[in-house]
Amino acid sequence: MTALRAALGPTDNTSEVRTSTAAPPTAPSVSAKTWIAVLGATLGAFMAVLNIQIVNASLADIQGAIGAGIDDGGWISTSYLIAEIVVIPLSGWLAQVFSIRVYLLTNAVLFLAFSAACALAQDLPQMIAIRALQGFSGGVLIPMAFTLIITLLPKAKQPIGLALFALSATFAPAIGPTIGGYLTENWGWQYIFYVNLAPGALMAGMLYVSLEAKPMKLHLLREGDWPGIITMAIGLAALQTVLEEGNKDDWFGSPFIVRLSVIAAVALMLFLAIELTTRKPLLNLRLLFRRNFGFGILANFLLGVALYGSVFILPQYLSRVQGYNAEQIGMVLAWTGLPQLALIPLVPRLMQRLDPRILIAVGFALFAASNFMNIYMTADYATDQLFWPNVVRAIGQALAMTPLSAVATAGIEAENAGSASGLFNMMRNLGGAVGIALLQTFLTKREQYHSNVLTQSVSLLEPATRNRLDQLTHYFMSHGIANPADALNRAYVAIGHVVQKQAFILAFSDTFYLLGAGLIVALIAGLLLKKPDHMQSGGAH
Repeated sequence: MTALRAALGPTDNTSEVRTSTAAPPTAPSVSAKTWIAVLGATLGAFMAVLNIQIVNASLADIQGAIGAGIDDGGWISTSYLIAEIVVIPLSGWLAQVFSIRVYLLTNAVLFLAFSAACALAQDLPQMIAIRALQGFSGGVLIPMAFTLIITLLPKAKQPIGLALFALSATFAPAIGPTIGGYLTENWGWQYIFYVNLAPGALMAGMLYVSLEAKPMKLHLLREGDWPGIITMAIGLAALQTVLEEGNKDDWFGSPFIVRLSVIAAVALMLFLAIELTTRKPLLNLRLLFRRNFGFGILANFLLGVALYGSVFILPQYLSRVQGYNAEQIGMVLAWTGLPQLALIPLVPRLMQRLDPRILIAVGFALFAASNFMNIYMTADYATDQLFWPNVVRAIGQALAMTPLSAVATAGIEAENAGSASGLFNMMRNLGGAVGIALLQTFLTKREQYHSNVLTQSVSLLEPATRNRLDQLTHYFMSHGIANPADALNRAYVAIGHVVQKQAFILAFSDTFYLLGAGLIVALIAGLLLKKPDHMQSGGAH
């Protein structure tokens, strides 16, 4: 027995010691090649998103240069957005057909070529056509960057990749007007397109050396979900056009908008029916029934509403009420972007120490608070008063985006990565389009409401009104208006401008309130997320 114990004992003890002292599992390493691919792809996504806002900041200059009217010039942005939102959900399938390397590299090069071509456009039809092609190639870069992050990186490293992606999703829209305004005022509008060339060449080089060559699967073209592709493309294109042009055309008072709305509704309903019944759908819509992905999509949609909506509203306010030019507007909006450069790289570390849902909730709460800080605006509300709301907004966006992406896409299988990426990014962009359309209409209606209320208060029966008219009449007569009737007419016009300006200020305050309310709903959706299994111990290990 002693000999038996002697023979067996050390073996058992050694086994116990080995078990108890075994090193904890280490996070899988990621090759430099993989990081180069992720960095190159996220740089491309950054440029694609940047090209929405950088052009919007300089739209008036472009319209004047190519002889476009104010109404028609809007198609310079609309054509880009339509093409982009159509190609985003297509990219997962097309990457399978042509291989990620060929598909991504081809579209990266095309994006650069069309960027340069936009700067050389001579008239509006040329610009619209080239911008659509630029949007179609640039739109590929957004979901493909997201797909590479959630397929190439292990779970432990995905928060870092998603933090890089957040720079394209939240930082690019915020900094776009700053770059666009500076380039337009100092170099000319053509440089908002030329600015893509240097970073674009770097992006293409990084993708060329890092992406593995794989055979194309052209036979998938025959097996493609063509009914789904056609109905989706028609539906999204029609819907995007309705959202972009509806407010300008008085919504359903326009037969054009009515027809497009019917087309969008019918096509998208057919698309949903096809995707839920076909054997090989273009997009796996059943992912939406998963708790985290479904609530994550809702929160992401509302993030898009607020993100693009606030980037739309702030320049409108600064231009209409404060009379700022493009460069001055860009300087104000810079503080919604610059803090994110410092904060976003820290978010993966915070995700290691805190429940990511707490970061999502705090991020949305701060973003909402930044809008509520702007609901008591006055005529003097300008650069200094907007500084802290913009900084708070930047912090909120930086905290929300990365953990939201990580929690929403946790547990997505490799075969569903393309669908998840397409849906997640499409819904944020669609949220932006819905947000801008909603806010345009809301702003117009609230300005009319406040104008009616204020006009009723400015009565000739009021002594204050009569005194102000007398003061203005004397002012104009002392500054070169000899005829008292002309001076009085000028006084009426001046008071009308004051009333309209005040009505706009109140309408903008209401609009910020609406944005804040929408973000509270996003916060609630974020709280309904379930903590992913691989983050149960506190974060990404």
